[in-house]
Amino acid sequence: MTELTKTQLKQQVVQAIEDQQRDLLDLCSKLIQINSENPPGDSTEITEFIKTYLEEAGLAVEIHESAPLQYNIISKYGSESGKKLIYCGHTDVVPVGNLDKWDFDPFSGEIKDGFLLGRGASDMKAGLGGLIFATTLMKKLNISLPGQVILAIVPDEETGGENGVPWVLNKGLVSGDGALIAEPSSKYNPTIGQKGSYWFKLDVYGEPGHGSLSPIIGGNAIVDMMRAIERIQTLFTLDFDMPDEMRELVETSKRYMREVETEREAFQPILEHISCNIGKIEGGTKANVVPESCSVEIDCRLPFGVSEDFVTQYITDELDKLGIDYKMERFGFRSEANYTSPQDPVCRAVVDNLQEISGHEAYGVMQWASSDARHFREHNIPVLQYGPATLSTIHGYNERVEVDKIVLATKVYGAAIIDFLYN
Repeated sequence: MTELTKTQLKQQVVQAIEDQQRDLLDLCSKLIQINSENPPGDSTEITEFIKTYLEEAGLAVEIHESAPLQYNIISKYGSESGKKLIYCGHTDVVPVGNLDKWDFDPFSGEIKDGFLLGRGASDMKAGLGGLIFATTLMKKLNISLPGQVILAIVPDEETGGENGVPWVLNKGLVSGDGALIAEPSSKYNPTIGQKGSYWFKLDVYGEPGHGSLSPIIGGNAIVDMMRAIERIQTLFTLDFDMPDEMRELVETSKRYMREVETEREAFQPILEHISCNIGKIEGGTKANVVPESCSVEIDCRLPFGVSEDFVTQYITDELDKLGIDYKMERFGFRSEANYTSPQDPVCRAVVDNLQEISGHEAYGVMQWASSDARHFREHNIPVLQYGPATLSTIHGYNERVEVDKIVLATKVYGAAIIDFLYN
């Protein structure tokens, strides 16, 4: 295929999305109107809706139940003999919370004043709708792809995701040469890297006694825990060497904070330091008893250049110096910092088309949190995240997303399929 023909194909797809944007927005609205809060995590209704939509477009659909009432949807279009591009999204949303704090029905899916309204509008039913729309459009336009675009639509992201992306990948239900997750991102800045995640529980033990004799008798577990927390928080003060390519990504992301999301300018140091959140603490029995135990749960996020083993060794060395009785146990999210090169074909397909279609400078950045992207990278599948969002409303009340962002993202999804599979 000549470059001109490929260019014409992309123009055809982008124009079709422009012409059919009412249908696109209607799809996104209908997704929001289906309550798929997690918890409880029942994806039955939204799975049936998506299955019907895909089948009516002429696509074959596989449904895989990874846990009771949690269904993973796999649908493929194109030739199995070429490259494979995975488009991934999740159907679950966080609970709406107190309905009295919403200015509109969180399941309305209404479009008003240029915004699509409702729970999941930004995270991530607009992005999910865009992926579905762009993929089915290939079939409707009868575009003969030399490779395959694979929809991997999962039910479980908002409560840890073990029944979603990792389950699908570990079962070998999908594989690919590149992947895109429609997680919320900045309009012109897909996410191509993320910090690592290191969660642990610390138990400190003391000696009980009558509170009136403290601190002369007993060993106060809460006091010892205070000393332990103080040492653990020194993680943030440590400096590390980063490989040049990671350093370049960090500096680009800091520029993004200064120039794009300017309200986050003060967050720049978080990208190159170990963050440490003391998230939960329990200890003691009552005021007049010397506490014999205290527990905390801590969430650390790891920058490039920091291994999980390093953090474990540092914490245990610091706690051993205190001479306290403790036990440390890992749990929850677990990964080291990971990224996809901005020069990888899947990044180029998305970022280059985003810049071309929008006429605005576009570049990839990193996030200080974690996501399903890490699972794709663990399976050696290059991945990035790009989805329409009003970032300030994610997981909050009055969630919404600008309509123009939905249309732009969907155009990018469509053009990126052509670029990635024909290259």
